[in-house]
Amino acid sequence: MQYKIDIEERVLHFKQPAGTSRGVYTERRIWLVTISDGNRTGVGECAPLPDLSCDALLPTQYMTVLQGFCRQLAETGEIPYEDMRDYPSMLFGLETAVRSLESGNETLFNTPFARGEQGIPINGLVWMGSYEEMLQRMEDKLKQGFRCVKLKVGAIDFDRELDLVKRIRQRFSFHEVELRLDANGGFKPDEALYRLQLLSQYVIHSIEQPIKQKQWAMMAELCRESPLPIALDEELIGVNDPDTKRQMLRIIKPAYIVLKPSLHGGMMGCREWIDIAREEGIGSWITSALESNIGLNAIAQFCSEVYGNHITMPQGLGTGLLFTDNISMPLEIRGDKLWISKHS
Repeated sequence: MQYKIDIEERVLHFKQPAGTSRGVYTERRIWLVTISDGNRTGVGECAPLPDLSCDALLPTQYMTVLQGFCRQLAETGEIPYEDMRDYPSMLFGLETAVRSLESGNETLFNTPFARGEQGIPINGLVWMGSYEEMLQRMEDKLKQGFRCVKLKVGAIDFDRELDLVKRIRQRFSFHEVELRLDANGGFKPDEALYRLQLLSQYVIHSIEQPIKQKQWAMMAELCRESPLPIALDEELIGVNDPDTKRQMLRIIKPAYIVLKPSLHGGMMGCREWIDIAREEGIGSWITSALESNIGLNAIAQFCSEVYGNHITMPQGLGTGLLFTDNISMPLEIRGDKLWISKHS
């Protein structure tokens, strides 16, 4: 089957700057891929993160490579999966577009979540900022009903971050609020273990990527010695070969891996990661990576498909309210769950 494919480049704008240890985002560039077979239409989102994605090219280069893959899909009717292993954001966009085309609407998988019958538990995300800003954002998330909150750490003074965690724990026990931390590689290797020891007294669920990626030996030692469960995130970027995935997980032995389809191999690559992690006794959850609602919808439905019904571990799918000019989709957060609203 041959397809007609159009690509639209678009820039989204954050309601407020989104701070990470790598810098602050104020806008987000994405590419929307619209695919048609003459009767039905499907849309997918390609959303690389600058300075992070393994396929984060200059916009003109990105468009050229994406156009090439789209031509292959249009001519053959098949996604060139193996050719696209090193282009995860593009692969995820094409996977989403094809699934959307096949269904004829936004329903990509036949799951209770996709049918609007179940919600997916999610964590509230507290972005980096000043001490006062982070404390207020934490208060806001708890008032909204979140019982699992993820704090971005590593940008302000560590003593103040530690004090923030302490103040949260003084007010809310671990029975009331599950705390996750994400350092985005912000700790130096020689200070990381001591910092994890200090944080561990406050009953932390896990910490993502305490040190920068591509330091397998140091990360493996941290995972052995840390009193906190460690989750890998950035470490997975660019590791797209199945044998290398298995080798890395066996060497580092993290407690969890955190998967973003746009970064970690699209749906195909994430399935590989999940299967290998399960075989190695490693847990996982899925998060979005600052996509628009088109990408978020696809990630959430993919999550509901790979983990099955009755997901209990909170996923990182709460980024749908970040943009002033987001794309309308029937997604809504009720309490601490993400739902597809069939009344929209």
